[in-house]
Amino acid sequence: MIRIHHEGRWIVAMTIILLLALVILSGKFLPYQVNYLILGIALVVLILVLRFFRVPRRRPFLDERTITAPSDGKVVVIEKVQEEEFLNAPAIQVSIFMSIHDVHINFFPVQGRVIYTKYHPGRYLLARHPKSSSLNERASTGIETPSGTILVRQVAGYLARRIRCYARTGEASRQGSEMGFIKFGSRLDLFLPPDVEIQVIPGQKVTGGLTPVARFK
Repeated sequence: MIRIHHEGRWIVAMTIILLLALVILSGKFLPYQVNYLILGIALVVLILVLRFFRVPRRRPFLDERTITAPSDGKVVVIEKVQEEEFLNAPAIQVSIFMSIHDVHINFFPVQGRVIYTKYHPGRYLLARHPKSSSLNERASTGIETPSGTILVRQVAGYLARRIRCYARTGEASRQGSEMGFIKFGSRLDLFLPPDVEIQVIPGQKVTGGLTPVARFK
Protein backbone atom coordinates (compact mmCIF):
# COMPACT_ATOMS: atom_id res chain seq x y z
CA MET A 1 0.00 0.00 0.00
CA ILE A 2 1.27 3.47 -0.91
CA ARG A 3 2.01 5.69 2.06
CA ILE A 4 1.25 9.37 1.39
CA HIS A 5 3.40 12.11 2.90
CA HIS A 6 1.58 14.42 5.32
CA GLU A 7 2.45 17.43 3.11
CA GLY A 8 0.33 15.97 0.31
CA ARG A 9 -2.62 14.30 2.01
CA TRP A 10 -4.97 17.25 1.52
CA ILE A 11 -3.93 17.61 -2.12
CA VAL A 12 -4.41 13.89 -2.78
CA ALA A 13 -7.85 13.94 -1.12
CA MET A 14 -8.98 16.96 -3.16
CA THR A 15 -7.59 15.42 -6.35
CA ILE A 16 -9.58 12.22 -5.78
CA ILE A 17 -12.79 14.17 -5.09
CA LEU A 18 -12.43 16.40 -8.16
CA LEU A 19 -11.50 13.54 -10.49
CA LEU A 20 -14.36 11.40 -9.20
CA ALA A 21 -16.82 14.27 -9.73
CA LEU A 22 -15.46 14.81 -13.26
CA VAL A 23 -15.83 11.13 -14.17
CA ILE A 24 -19.39 10.97 -12.76
CA LEU A 25 -20.49 14.12 -14.59
CA SER A 26 -18.91 13.02 -17.87
CA GLY A 27 -20.70 9.66 -17.55
CA LYS A 28 -24.05 11.41 -17.21
CA PHE A 29 -23.76 14.10 -19.87
CA LEU A 30 -21.16 13.01 -22.43
CA PRO A 31 -20.92 10.14 -24.95
CA TYR A 32 -19.35 6.96 -23.58
CA GLN A 33 -16.33 7.35 -25.89
CA VAL A 34 -15.51 10.70 -24.28
CA ASN A 35 -16.24 9.27 -20.85
CA TYR A 36 -13.62 6.52 -21.38
CA LEU A 37 -11.07 9.15 -22.46
CA ILE A 38 -11.74 11.28 -19.39
CA LEU A 39 -11.54 8.19 -17.16
CA GLY A 40 -8.13 7.34 -18.62
CA ILE A 41 -6.83 10.88 -18.13
CA ALA A 42 -8.16 10.93 -14.56
CA LEU A 43 -6.30 7.70 -13.75
CA VAL A 44 -3.05 9.09 -15.16
CA VAL A 45 -3.41 12.29 -13.13
CA LEU A 46 -4.17 10.34 -9.96
CA ILE A 47 -1.15 8.05 -10.45
CA LEU A 48 1.15 11.07 -10.96
CA VAL A 49 -0.14 12.78 -7.80
CA LEU A 50 0.21 9.59 -5.75
CA ARG A 51 3.75 9.03 -7.05
CA PHE A 52 4.72 12.61 -6.25
CA PHE A 53 3.61 12.48 -2.61
CA ARG A 54 4.56 8.86 -1.90
CA VAL A 55 6.82 8.02 1.03
CA PRO A 56 9.37 5.44 -0.13
CA ARG A 57 10.46 2.58 2.06
CA ARG A 58 14.24 2.66 2.17
CA ARG A 59 17.01 1.99 4.66
CA PRO A 60 19.36 5.02 4.71
CA PHE A 61 23.07 4.69 3.96
CA LEU A 62 24.71 5.55 7.29
CA ASP A 63 28.36 6.54 7.52
CA GLU A 64 29.72 9.50 9.47
CA ARG A 65 32.30 10.41 6.80
CA THR A 66 29.94 10.04 3.83
CA ILE A 67 27.64 12.78 2.52
CA THR A 68 24.55 11.21 0.99
CA ALA A 69 22.11 12.66 -1.54
CA PRO A 70 19.62 15.03 0.14
CA SER A 71 16.94 14.16 -2.43
CA ASP A 72 16.04 11.99 -5.39
CA GLY A 73 16.85 13.49 -8.77
CA LYS A 74 19.63 14.19 -11.26
CA VAL A 75 22.98 15.83 -10.58
CA VAL A 76 23.03 19.02 -12.70
CA VAL A 77 25.94 20.99 -11.18
CA ILE A 78 29.34 20.10 -9.75
CA GLU A 79 31.56 23.16 -9.50
CA LYS A 80 33.87 25.17 -7.26
CA VAL A 81 32.22 28.31 -5.85
CA GLN A 82 32.65 30.93 -3.16
CA GLU A 83 29.84 30.33 -0.66
CA GLU A 84 29.07 33.68 0.94
CA GLU A 85 25.89 33.13 2.95
CA PHE A 86 27.12 30.84 5.72
CA LEU A 87 30.44 29.12 5.07
CA ASN A 88 32.11 32.32 3.79
CA ALA A 89 34.74 30.19 2.10
CA PRO A 90 35.50 28.30 -1.10
CA ALA A 91 33.27 25.26 -1.51
CA ILE A 92 32.20 22.60 -3.97
CA GLN A 93 28.59 22.98 -5.04
CA VAL A 94 26.64 19.85 -5.97
CA SER A 95 23.11 20.54 -7.23
CA ILE A 96 20.36 17.95 -7.68
CA PHE A 97 17.31 18.69 -9.83
CA MET A 98 14.05 17.00 -8.87
CA SER A 99 11.55 16.38 -11.65
CA ILE A 100 7.84 15.88 -11.07
CA HIS A 101 8.45 12.11 -11.17
CA ASP A 102 10.86 12.15 -8.21
CA VAL A 103 10.05 11.79 -4.53
CA HIS A 104 10.18 15.34 -3.17
CA ILE A 105 11.12 14.54 0.40
CA ASN A 106 14.43 16.15 1.42
CA PHE A 107 16.82 14.20 3.65
CA PHE A 108 19.62 15.17 6.01
CA PRO A 109 22.81 14.23 4.12
CA VAL A 110 25.05 13.90 7.18
CA GLN A 111 25.05 13.07 10.86
CA GLY A 112 25.72 16.20 12.89
CA ARG A 113 24.16 19.28 14.45
CA VAL A 114 22.13 22.06 12.84
CA ILE A 115 23.89 25.35 13.55
CA TYR A 116 22.23 27.64 10.99
CA THR A 117 18.81 27.99 9.37
CA LYS A 118 17.44 30.83 7.28
CA TYR A 119 14.52 31.31 4.90
CA HIS A 120 14.95 33.66 1.94
CA PRO A 121 11.96 34.98 -0.05
CA GLY A 122 12.78 35.39 -3.70
CA ARG A 123 11.89 34.86 -7.34
CA TYR A 124 10.65 31.74 -9.11
CA LEU A 125 13.06 31.16 -11.98
CA LEU A 126 13.24 27.69 -13.49
CA ALA A 127 15.07 25.43 -11.03
CA ARG A 128 17.68 24.64 -13.71
CA HIS A 129 18.52 28.33 -14.12
CA PRO A 130 22.13 29.09 -13.00
CA LYS A 131 20.94 32.01 -10.83
CA SER A 132 18.08 30.15 -9.15
CA SER A 133 20.29 29.16 -6.19
CA SER A 134 20.85 32.80 -5.24
CA LEU A 135 17.71 34.54 -6.56
CA ASN A 136 14.82 32.12 -5.98
CA GLU A 137 12.86 31.47 -2.82
CA ARG A 138 15.08 29.19 -0.74
CA ALA A 139 15.80 27.79 2.71
CA SER A 140 19.36 27.23 3.93
CA THR A 141 20.51 24.80 6.60
CA GLY A 142 24.06 24.70 7.96
CA ILE A 143 25.18 21.44 9.54
CA GLU A 144 28.29 20.90 11.64
CA THR A 145 29.89 17.45 11.73
CA PRO A 146 33.13 16.13 13.30
CA SER A 147 34.61 15.98 9.79
CA GLY A 148 33.51 19.40 8.50
CA THR A 149 30.66 21.85 8.05
CA ILE A 150 28.27 21.88 5.07
CA LEU A 151 25.35 23.95 3.82
CA VAL A 152 22.17 22.45 2.34
CA ARG A 153 19.96 24.80 0.32
CA GLN A 154 16.39 23.99 -0.72
CA VAL A 155 15.55 26.02 -3.82
CA ALA A 156 12.06 26.67 -5.16
CA GLY A 157 11.45 26.43 -8.90
CA TYR A 158 8.98 27.89 -11.40
CA LEU A 159 6.15 25.74 -10.04
CA ALA A 160 7.57 24.90 -6.61
CA ARG A 161 6.42 27.66 -4.30
CA ARG A 162 6.05 25.80 -1.04
CA ILE A 163 9.31 24.99 0.74
CA ARG A 164 9.03 23.14 4.02
CA CYS A 165 12.17 22.98 6.17
CA TYR A 166 11.96 20.89 9.35
CA ALA A 167 15.52 21.64 10.52
CA ARG A 168 15.85 23.70 13.70
CA THR A 169 19.00 25.38 14.98
CA GLY A 170 20.58 23.43 17.82
CA GLU A 171 18.93 20.14 16.97
CA ALA A 172 20.71 17.02 15.77
CA SER A 173 20.63 16.06 12.12
CA ARG A 174 20.16 12.33 11.63
CA GLN A 175 21.57 11.17 8.32
CA GLY A 176 18.78 9.90 6.07
CA SER A 177 15.93 11.35 8.16
CA GLU A 178 13.51 13.94 6.78
CA MET A 179 14.87 17.48 6.56
CA GLY A 180 12.00 19.01 4.57
CA PHE A 181 9.77 18.86 1.52
CA ILE A 182 9.39 20.92 -1.66
CA LYS A 183 6.20 20.75 -3.69
CA PHE A 184 6.40 20.54 -7.49
CA GLY A 185 9.75 20.58 -9.31
CA SER A 186 12.77 22.11 -7.60
CA ARG A 187 16.41 21.54 -6.62
CA LEU A 188 18.74 20.92 -3.69
CA ASP A 189 22.18 22.53 -3.48
CA LEU A 190 24.98 21.11 -1.36
CA PHE A 191 27.95 23.33 -0.48
CA LEU A 192 30.81 21.13 0.69
CA PRO A 193 34.39 21.66 1.87
CA PRO A 194 36.71 21.92 -1.15
CA ASP A 195 38.77 18.88 -0.13
CA VAL A 196 35.91 16.33 -0.14
CA GLU A 197 36.05 13.39 -2.51
CA ILE A 198 33.15 13.77 -4.96
CA GLN A 199 31.54 10.42 -5.80
CA VAL A 200 28.96 11.44 -8.41
CA ILE A 201 29.12 12.83 -11.94
CA PRO A 202 26.92 15.34 -13.83
CA GLY A 203 23.80 13.69 -15.21
CA GLN A 204 23.83 10.88 -12.64
CA LYS A 205 20.54 9.86 -11.04
CA VAL A 206 20.69 9.76 -7.26
CA THR A 207 18.41 8.46 -4.53
CA GLY A 208 17.84 10.53 -1.41
CA GLY A 209 19.37 9.07 1.73
CA LEU A 210 21.04 6.26 -0.21
CA THR A 211 23.45 7.52 -2.88
CA PRO A 212 26.90 8.67 -1.63
CA VAL A 213 27.55 12.12 -3.10
CA ALA A 214 30.90 12.86 -1.46
CA ARG A 215 33.19 11.72 1.32
CA PHE A 216 35.09 13.74 3.89
CA LYS A 217 38.86 13.19 3.78
